[in-house]
Amino acid sequence: MKFTDLGFGADLLQSLDLMGFETPTPIQQESIPHILEGKDMIACAQTGTGKTAAYLLPVLEKISREGSTHTSALIIAPTRELAQQIDQQVEGFAYFTGATSCPVYGGEKSSWDTQKTALTKGADIIIATPGRLMAHLKFDYVKLDKLEYLILDEADRMLDMGFFDDIMKIISYLPKKRQNLLFSATMPPKIRQLSKKMLTDPVQVSIAISKPAAGILQAAYEVSNDLKVPLLCDLMKNHKKLESILIFSSTKKNVKNIVNGLKAGGYPARAISSELSQEEREDVIRGFKSKRIQILVATDILSRGIDIESISLVINFDVPHDAEDYVHRIGRTARASSTGVALTFVNGADSRKFKSIESLIEMKVNRVAVPSYLKPDKRFVQSSGRGGRGGSSRSGGSGRGGSRKGGSSRGKSGGRSRDNRSGHGSNRKKSSSNQNRKPKSSNSKPGGPQKKDS
Repeated sequence: MKFTDLGFGADLLQSLDLMGFETPTPIQQESIPHILEGKDMIACAQTGTGKTAAYLLPVLEKISREGSTHTSALIIAPTRELAQQIDQQVEGFAYFTGATSCPVYGGEKSSWDTQKTALTKGADIIIATPGRLMAHLKFDYVKLDKLEYLILDEADRMLDMGFFDDIMKIISYLPKKRQNLLFSATMPPKIRQLSKKMLTDPVQVSIAISKPAAGILQAAYEVSNDLKVPLLCDLMKNHKKLESILIFSSTKKNVKNIVNGLKAGGYPARAISSELSQEEREDVIRGFKSKRIQILVATDILSRGIDIESISLVINFDVPHDAEDYVHRIGRTARASSTGVALTFVNGADSRKFKSIESLIEMKVNRVAVPSYLKPDKRFVQSSGRGGRGGSSRSGGSGRGGSRKGGSSRGKSGGRSRDNRSGHGSNRKKSSSNQNRKPKSSNSKPGGPQKKDS
């Protein structure tokens, strides 16, 4: 199947063609026809399979066909980073359709007035974090009375972060007659409960639920906490040529210790967590995407929703609290049809959790011996796990690194029109969901003005 087989109009196909996208991914093949038919849908697919384009493309097509003078679609996302990413994809896909969008999220550089304008005058698509949208809804100027499409992206993550009540409150402001799309990487019981409250006779689409991509080589080290940083530095010696290395920890405290340990070993690393300002987080992500930063240490804030291509190595410094989070963490590598390596450090206290992961993914992960020459580094004893059975620290535990805050709004107006775009084509390609790409042509890629982080 090609995108030309899905019934899209010439404008949308022109954007896809110039961006080099020819073949839809399985989740897109399954979802797009149902969405174009106007059906409610609950869709589940693993990280990196193109879920965002699966709902954006048909919604943009319908907006283009019908025309709009009001906000037609509301996309709710759990984090400011994901909201930014979705907005970037809208900007690329919608270049020839004339559709407008505005991200609505908080932070140091957010623009309340810009968001207010979009919510009042009606950008075609609003992409919002729950908390920021709730803040606007306290006032009477938000106009969502003609909304036609409601999309929840990373719905399971939003429920994990405690946004259920906010989501239901937001829904109470919307017209009852609308198309509802719920996209999630996993399908726990609480997602089923939410779907019963917001969806009407939904189509269900599931693609490779909770299974790592086939191209990921997985391995685990059974290692005590006081040897984790020395092991990490030892691994870095053998991976100097890798362009991108992403290291996950469940706690912000561990992230700091890991970065300090790597720097002490001569390996420059950067950290990203909810403690950083929005400007700092955006700068780090840009540096990692551009390969200017080789080693990034992160909390689970990056385990979902950030589209960073070509990550060669993912390391779980400690075992994720939830088995599903393991899939999302290692899903940062081997995106689409590429390959990658995922390593996990397992202390004694985390052995049971890792067995649960193996049960979920239905495979035994290969164990690798820790080099005998490594010596404990007491300066960087980590607090992974809930006890001292497998390590030298009794404090700490697993936690989530996400933040309930939104992010900043970018741009000078509530939306964008096709009349004011130039020079942004280089960013459209990597912001979109992974696709099978055809060879590059000499044609320039569609673009638009770089939106300012203000």
